[in-house]
Amino acid sequence: MPTTSLTARLVFARACAPESLLPGDSLRDELRAELRAGLGRSATPDRSGESLDGLRADAARWADEERGRFTALLDRAATDTDRDALVRRAALSCAPLSLLSGAWLQWLSAPGNAERVPALRVLNLYAADLGAGHPHASRGAAYLALLQRLELAEHAVPAARLAQDQRIDEDAFGVPALLLALGRRPEDFGPEIVGADLCLREIGLPPALAAVRRAHPHLTDWAAVDPGAARRAGEPDGRRLALDAAEALGAAAAPRVAEGFRWALGALRAWSARLHHLVEDALDPVHAMAELMRQRAREGSVYHHEFAMEGRSLSLWLTECRTDPLPFLDVLARSRMVKPGRSEASSLVNGLVGERGPMFRVFSPEDLAVVRRWIDSLPPRAERDLDQEAGPAAPAARPAAPPAAPAPALPSFPASATGGDRAPADLREAYWLLLRRDTTPAAHDWAHRYASGWLARSGHGLDRAETRLPAAWPAEGMRPWLSAQHDRHGAEFEEGREVPVPTREELVDSTVQLAPLTLIDGAWLQGFTEYEDAGSEVGFSLFETYWDELGNGEPRLNHPLIYRQVLAEMGQQVPPTDSREFARWPGFRDGSFELPVYWLSVGRFPHTFRPEILGLNLAMELSGVGGSYRRARIALKTHGFSTRFVDLHNTIDNVSTGHSAWAADAVDAHMATVPATRRAEEWARVRTGYRSLTPPSGFRARQAQRRAQHAAPPVAVPAP
Repeated sequence: MPTTSLTARLVFARACAPESLLPGDSLRDELRAELRAGLGRSATPDRSGESLDGLRADAARWADEERGRFTALLDRAATDTDRDALVRRAALSCAPLSLLSGAWLQWLSAPGNAERVPALRVLNLYAADLGAGHPHASRGAAYLALLQRLELAEHAVPAARLAQDQRIDEDAFGVPALLLALGRRPEDFGPEIVGADLCLREIGLPPALAAVRRAHPHLTDWAAVDPGAARRAGEPDGRRLALDAAEALGAAAAPRVAEGFRWALGALRAWSARLHHLVEDALDPVHAMAELMRQRAREGSVYHHEFAMEGRSLSLWLTECRTDPLPFLDVLARSRMVKPGRSEASSLVNGLVGERGPMFRVFSPEDLAVVRRWIDSLPPRAERDLDQEAGPAAPAARPAAPPAAPAPALPSFPASATGGDRAPADLREAYWLLLRRDTTPAAHDWAHRYASGWLARSGHGLDRAETRLPAAWPAEGMRPWLSAQHDRHGAEFEEGREVPVPTREELVDSTVQLAPLTLIDGAWLQGFTEYEDAGSEVGFSLFETYWDELGNGEPRLNHPLIYRQVLAEMGQQVPPTDSREFARWPGFRDGSFELPVYWLSVGRFPHTFRPEILGLNLAMELSGVGGSYRRARIALKTHGFSTRFVDLHNTIDNVSTGHSAWAADAVDAHMATVPATRRAEEWARVRTGYRSLTPPSGFRARQAQRRAQHAAPPVAVPAP
């Protein structure tokens, strides 16, 4: 398959995409080679035999020294304008890393490993980064607040748009792009991701941001920006949580954790050395003006063929600015448009850019600030020199950048993710393949088709169905409807008290057949672990629900583990969930995989199927509250089995403060953002998702499913 080599910006943008897939053995091999090459490029001694504790101490020591180097630059700022320029350069350069702080952990928890301690420890760490339970409470959100207050956030939402911000140097995207790419391949690089993340926590606040914090100590929540700090008083800090995650992987994974740590430390050291020179350059008004001319020269050179400066057209001067702007700056400084040392008297930033001037709106306010600063830095000259012809002066020599390691090697991605592998042969194989986050392109495409077909079946005859959702979204929101449904569940339970309790054999069989579904509890929400979605108004409660289903990182509260305990009481020892043996276990009937495969499929597409997932989530969380959980409790208790699983769900899914309430609120938050002209269509999709928990099974409904599944367009990796 053809590949395409991308810039750091484009790798960053592509790895940010919530439904992205980064497939291919060649990509894995390139990422592995980058991890191994990173230390050599960093010009640091080989510490491959050093313990993790030694590496942590080395990282902390270096970070303290490096923060001192950056804060010392503030003392060299001659004016407040110079100081502001330094702050802006540092803040923008750290944006690709800090705006997504911790995002590389977002796929380390998956339906297949959700009951394992290492995944739960990482989930704990990630939930702390997100400020789980609150919208816009992530570490990235704290950094966004900083950018907003510095008036630098024009391209910051969503974070992928940072790649379009030409004020940010290409080099700033290198480390975060590779971290995010690694994060999209968790089954290949799990220990290395944990190690790299631990390194970032030990370093703490990125060194360049120490200068920003010193200049603006109260501009944001700096403890939130610092990945090594605690989010709230009394909670474990980021370093402790990251170390817990590393230790949970065990001794066998320790060398790979250390490799990830060493790579990150080497890459950050090299980047910081290059960034220090850039931030130092920001103190020089001439450098800032030269960079502005270099950026704007291409568009400007199209015009001004008739306007001459010192015997040459301005268009020609601007053309040369694309490679070397300094000679033109000397010419411009000698021109009538500039009064050296007095920007307020210079027509270049006054009359010429005024609403009646020929350069109106050519420069942005930020551009004009750069030009004024450059003019004010020029040494004054006598007025009588204005009309004198002078030859171009040689530009002043600028100090060269100190030797530093080159940027990390960027991977080549397949030009398309379609084709090249085999689709699942049946539901059981699909179940096994889709338990992985970074599955094959063919399985990814198969999942999209399966979800599309299932939803077409669910929507068949929707207007004639006895669906429990209102025909239109209620203006007062979903809470009143939710309470009414809870009352109905209670009444139905009371009316059905005399229904016979199932036999022991029937209870065991139904519990076993539900295992492929229940052991991936929350799988329909796996897409809402995406960093920016998990912190949004709609997604924050969905992430918290997912985190709750997995016990908030605690094995004793983990729903799949609790369900396994019930199975064990019944004498049923099923294989590990993510094993091929589980999907092929003869104790399961084929039909027991239909709904769980739908969960795994639809959950991979949190943007494509957002309204449907919101409806499904509401149906799922409400389904047992007040009724069926109580009936299940009676059956379990009658036959001497633990009732903990259903007791737990009947409480945490409650309609006042639990998952059902959160599900209703998420629907309301989403619908409130939909334009009135599209609201009916969007609500129909929510209703379809709600019905998809128990879709119709008639011939025509199944026929609609087959047609939609066949007609669904193939899913390809989005182009950068």
